[in-house]
Amino acid sequence: MFHFMVTQRDSCTHARLGRFRTAHGTVTTPAFMPVATQGTVKAVTPRELHETGTDIILANAYHLYLRPGVALVERAGGLHRFMGWDGPILTDSGGYQVFSLRTLCRVTEEGVQFRSHLDGSLHFLTPEAVVRLQERLGVDVAMVLDDCVSGQASYAEALRAQELTLRWAERALAAKTRQDQALFAIVQGGVFADLREASARAVVALDFPGYAVGGLSVGEDPALTFKLAAHTVQFLPEDRPRYFMGVGTPAQLVRYVALGFDLFDCVLPTRNGRNGTLFTRAGKMNIRRAVYADDPRPIEESCACYTCQHFSRAYLRHLAVAGEILSARLNTLHNLYFYQQLMREIQAAVAAGRFAGFARAFLAQQGVTQAEEALWSV
Repeated sequence: MFHFMVTQRDSCTHARLGRFRTAHGTVTTPAFMPVATQGTVKAVTPRELHETGTDIILANAYHLYLRPGVALVERAGGLHRFMGWDGPILTDSGGYQVFSLRTLCRVTEEGVQFRSHLDGSLHFLTPEAVVRLQERLGVDVAMVLDDCVSGQASYAEALRAQELTLRWAERALAAKTRQDQALFAIVQGGVFADLREASARAVVALDFPGYAVGGLSVGEDPALTFKLAAHTVQFLPEDRPRYFMGVGTPAQLVRYVALGFDLFDCVLPTRNGRNGTLFTRAGKMNIRRAVYADDPRPIEESCACYTCQHFSRAYLRHLAVAGEILSARLNTLHNLYFYQQLMREIQAAVAAGRFAGFARAFLAQQGVTQAEEALWSV
């Protein structure tokens, strides 16, 4: 059921257009996945998600396992029916939670023992169990369980995690049973280029239908993240989707598309929206600032989102300062629309053979100077 094909490549960068087919629809890449950790993209409905241009979302198997429980979701007809979303869903395995909730976890060769951050109950998940959980959820793309280390981890720690992630990937692949679900492997290796290369080569040899680069943007310098991603992506096959996990800002999306990545996810558009930060062509806007108290303009004159078509900056500031729920909703709708419109513009630029020019112009609009851009060169 899952099928991916590169349809066009940019002549000046490694950017590419692609299309992958799932049981719940076809996604054009490069694509951005809003984060629906608990089976919901915070503050917006599935219908509104479609209206922002969203094709695929990301949920989290670890969180859904703890609450409301996979058995309940399964009885409801699977995650798509349970949450009322009819498009493709990718689920993270919970590997990042093993990293972020490290004090509650104990990692062994067999799997991860952890105490729930909700009620302290004890649980144990293996790579095989995580595959079964995602198969029961009925999602379109599942991720293997991986071991993620921080950006400050030593070489020995990164090597141990990279080798364990590989062994877990082998076990996950052997446990897979659903033919209508794609299982993606994850490249680890900390901030060490040789470990990243070794990890990529090893998981590619296992012949997964897709590959993710994980364990970056976890405390290391952003320019180093870019260099490691650029080094790693060259070892991932051209005919499979490449997913850069946990990224990022609009400028980062443009940069990582230029490296040849196809899929992205990040909480920034939704989390920032709830906190009153809006994304625009000219960079970020803090709508709580007093300068917007009597501003009749929309967030952005050229934006066709529901928020910009109906509300002023003055009203949005009032909602944010007053702590109204509608503030989170309207801000999130704009931010998600901005992100999805950016992906559409990227796709159009690649299709027209003008991505490099588009990228330079967009980064300049975002306020990225030539000196700053030089830090990201590879």
